[in-house]
Amino acid sequence: MKKLYLSVCLAMAAIAVNAQTVTPIMPFGKIDKADLELKNCEFEPDANAEVLFDKGDVYIDRQFDIVTERHTRIKIFNDNGKKNADIRITYVSANRLEYITELQAQTINLVDGKPEITKIDKKQIFTQVVDKATSATVFSLPNVKPGSVIEYKYKITHNSIYRFPSWYYQKKIPVRYSELTTKIPEWFYYKPQFRTKQMFAKNKTENGSESLGYGTETLSYSYETSTRALANVHSLPDEPYMSSDADNLDCVHFTLTSIRPPQGFVQSGADTWPKIGGLLADDEDFGKQLKRKLAGEEAFITKAKAFAKDDDKIAYLFREVRNAMKWNGDDSWYTYDGTVKAWEKKTGNSSEVNLILFHLLKQSGVKAYPMVVSTRSNGRVNPYTPFLYQFNRAVVYIPVDSTKRYVLDATNKYNLYNEVPDNLLNSTGLYIDKESNTYDLVYLKNNEPVRQSYFINAEIKPDGKMAGSVQISSFSYNKIYCTSKYKTDGETKYIDYLRHNDNNFKISELKFDNMDVDTLPLLQKMKFDFDLTGSDDNYIYFNPNQFTSLHTNPFLSENRFTDIEFGYRDNYSVSGIYKIPAGYKVDVLPKSMTIVMPDKSITFKRMLLQEDQTITVRYIIDHAKTTYFKEEYQDFREFSKQMYEMLNEPIALKKG
Repeated sequence: MKKLYLSVCLAMAAIAVNAQTVTPIMPFGKIDKADLELKNCEFEPDANAEVLFDKGDVYIDRQFDIVTERHTRIKIFNDNGKKNADIRITYVSANRLEYITELQAQTINLVDGKPEITKIDKKQIFTQVVDKATSATVFSLPNVKPGSVIEYKYKITHNSIYRFPSWYYQKKIPVRYSELTTKIPEWFYYKPQFRTKQMFAKNKTENGSESLGYGTETLSYSYETSTRALANVHSLPDEPYMSSDADNLDCVHFTLTSIRPPQGFVQSGADTWPKIGGLLADDEDFGKQLKRKLAGEEAFITKAKAFAKDDDKIAYLFREVRNAMKWNGDDSWYTYDGTVKAWEKKTGNSSEVNLILFHLLKQSGVKAYPMVVSTRSNGRVNPYTPFLYQFNRAVVYIPVDSTKRYVLDATNKYNLYNEVPDNLLNSTGLYIDKESNTYDLVYLKNNEPVRQSYFINAEIKPDGKMAGSVQISSFSYNKIYCTSKYKTDGETKYIDYLRHNDNNFKISELKFDNMDVDTLPLLQKMKFDFDLTGSDDNYIYFNPNQFTSLHTNPFLSENRFTDIEFGYRDNYSVSGIYKIPAGYKVDVLPKSMTIVMPDKSITFKRMLLQEDQTITVRYIIDHAKTTYFKEEYQDFREFSKQMYEMLNEPIALKKG
């Protein structure tokens, strides 16, 4: 995070840059009347707002800072779109690594057929401290109403040649036009990585040269100017079981791979994972924290060493740190206050909490390593593009043997030491082993199916009521979810969750087993009474799927814009024994059936059997994979439709 200084002759050079303005981009304050009269987005009519244009010019100035000049204009269509007038620009403020200047913002309304401009009062522009490294410039545009156009422009200077800014062409609202122009001298080589779903509306690269004088010498150099734009970009919707916005937005990222000064040797950037790992190992806010002594640590280390097995040491220390430390909600691969101070305060960011855990494990003789990872909300790590800022958290990595490894994250009070946290799955972590100078990537996954099973024993009464008991066995992430929900919401709200807020469903008793035992499934045992709605004097109807959360099909939309990402394999099983009342017989019993996805990735089995006055029911759902590409959506949607229809098909009993 330190400023890069080049040779003296290069530092004296001046790089002239001229910002470009290309139609349909207009100067600040100048606007077409048609945009003020615009009623909706032409290619996404239901949108609440639309980015009319978003223009970025990125260049390297004479101090070898990276400068971004940005101009954004947004049309507000209705009241729901007014939230887009709340602007937040986040930047790295530590050591003035990044800073914002030349900020202007205004609202344009059509009044009596003419544009009326309301400029923001600079007293309404605020700076918020996010953490010790990050700040945000925050403001809300004035006089915003349906029909308004808002615009703002600013310059942000990046005081590090390594942090070339990314550009996102796509947003949560539609974008009519988005353009990025970069001007880069020949001395720097940045590798761009594009992720777009459509062809560029503009894709132009030009080479030029300039001569710069300093003293009696003249320095000539060439540069490359690239302009790439997308038009009519659909908004990124929030869809069920999608990964993060960062994984799906159309964008371009840049990585510095080499520096070629006019005099001197070629310098490579941190362009390999081992180089990045080495930087982390020596970083004051990461590697230098690992061996720092914690107050009172001896008692924990002595007790941990008393255990004969590493698994017991790990479980003990994980539990102690998880319970003692409070995560302050901040994520970063580096520490803010440091592990010593965080331990004293018993609160810290994610890296402080987990590096404390690493230190205690290491001192207790456990073969553990610090690891940097990216949470699900931050986006997946691209293993082919080495870049430190893809990561946003540190955890502890323990390779137990050739087939088993632990990834410990003590920020969540309900995480299990023997399960990779679900918000880290299907991404990549970089572990740091300075002692052997090894810095390797590890793909984090869980191939084992995560089970949730229900066993129901119930009796149906002639008055249209059902009573009985249910045992729910929740494994792995299902256990984490249920435990967290119960302890966070309390028993009353948790019971409402179990009965799906259905007032006809009453739970008279609820007991838990193994809630605080990491190695065993959570057992939930409850007794219930249920009024079967829809029943009359001659018929009783009931649905054996009443007790699961699989009631509503989330995949109803005809189109899908993102991949379906479950994170881990699910395995659901429902077994029920239902005693039917005397004087009734089965009128409609759904058929036993099995349906399978065309690629055999999901199997659903429904088995029903009647014997005398007893009906036995069994449902099984098994997922063989975790991700379904949006191109597979039609098959997936059709399968889901059939499965949910079969899950919710009732059994009918007839009197007589």
